[in-house]
Order: sequence, then structure tokens, then C-alpha cells
Amino acid sequence: MNIHRIGRDISVLGDCLEVPGLGFLPVNAFVLRAAEPVVVDTGLGLPDRDFVATVGEVLDPADVRWIWLTHPDRDHTGGLFALLEAAPRARLVSTFAGVGIMSCERPVPLDRVFLLNPGQSLDVGDRTLHAFRPPLFDNPATVGFYDDRSRTTFSSDCFGGVMPSAEVAAGPDVRVLPADELRAAQLLWASVDSPWLAAVDAERFQTWVEPVRAQGAETVLSTHLPPAQGILSALLDTVGGAPGLEPFVGPDQQALERMLAGFEPAV
Repeated sequence: MNIHRIGRDISVLGDCLEVPGLGFLPVNAFVLRAAEPVVVDTGLGLPDRDFVATVGEVLDPADVRWIWLTHPDRDHTGGLFALLEAAPRARLVSTFAGVGIMSCERPVPLDRVFLLNPGQSLDVGDRTLHAFRPPLFDNPATVGFYDDRSRTTFSSDCFGGVMPSAEVAAGPDVRVLPADELRAAQLLWASVDSPWLAAVDAERFQTWVEPVRAQGAETVLSTHLPPAQGILSALLDTVGGAPGLEPFVGPDQQALERMLAGFEPAV
């Protein structure tokens, strides 16, 4: 994982996965160095990742007070239980549905859970984190937040995009991409991650987009996008135009068999 600093308070723990035929998908987690430190999501659970060790390069895991899980998909929960063990004072911020989903795999210690819904806020000592549901999501338990001190929006999967290389995907600034390439990458990801856009009323959808615009964030931190600074309006314009987008249709079994055959050594 790559570690990037955003201002004085935020560290981006940048990772990525290759998506065959499409590119490289960022998979970020974050550390917010508030008075009560917050870890936002916990990365991938692959055997060669050690999320707690990566957090330890930013601060002592024992100092973590909050683990904000933007939703319980596996690319957000990889290091969760190891971090709960390494950070015994930390509370897990999630929703009723999120805890229920996680409990299907492993018991969640309910005495360490802090249930927070969109529209509610969390005081972390020197700032308030304002919870909201991002316009795009793939899990009903998704809750992002706006940090009113650093003026940063943590948007979960929303605004994500598949990048052309691992270096860009795990890099410090999405603005290395030309604007038209970024827009295309975001729309591709939206068609994958939020296939329900095909059935959405465009005008009603704006009632989900405009409150995020009103936040006026200077920085947008998405799980699936390199850090984005100073381009909130452009990101929202892309998302706001996504209703009606046809869902992504991936390879079928015949395509998989052709791909596997290509891996076989020549006889």
C-alpha cells in the first residue's frame, strides 16, 4: 500500500486491484488524525496485505478511537477484526444493516458498535463528522461523511473510477488524468457499481446530488478513486448525468473459457 498525506490531518492508504480487460481499481482506506483518531474502512483481506501494519506507519493502532466502515463489502473490511483487536478502545461506526451483514460471516462485538445513520453526526473531539448517503452506492448500508474541519468528503464507492495503471490507481492525485478520461472512467465504474441507475428518474436523482455539492468540499476521498482536490463540481456533474446509464455486462462463460485457454502452455 502507498501512503499519501492530504493536508495535516489525513493519510490515504492507497491500494488497487487489477480488473482484467478494464484497468486498475483503487481500493483506498484513510486515517483521519482528529483528536479522537478515525480509520475509514480497512482495505483488502488478501493474504499479502497487513492492514494493521500499514496503519501503524501513520499512528499507533492502539490510539485509534473510531473505525468508520462506509459499508461492509469485502474490499472495505479486510483488516477490520485485526484492527479491532489492535485498537481496544476503538468503536465501530456502522448501521444496523451493516452490522447485520457483517454478522453473517463473523460475530461483531456489539458493545463496541456505534450505530449512525445518514443525517446524524459524530463528534470526534476537534471536529464533527456529518453522515450522509452518497448519490451512488452498491450496498444499502453505505454511509459516507463530511469532515467540517478539513473540508473533506469521504464518499465510499461514489465517484470511483477504473484507472489506466496501478501507478495512477494507487497514486496521490487523480488530476493526472485528463478530464475526459476521468469522466469516462467514472461512468464505467458507475455502470458496474450502481446498475440501478438505468431505472432512476434523473430529476429526482438531483435531490441526492445537490446536498453533496452544498457541502463545498475542497477534497473528495473515494474508496475507488485517487484523491481528488478542487474538482468537486466536475465530479458531481459526471455523477449527476449518470441516470439512464446502461448497466455494465461482463464476460460470460464462453469468454472465461477462452481466457483460461489462453493461459494454457503451448503443447
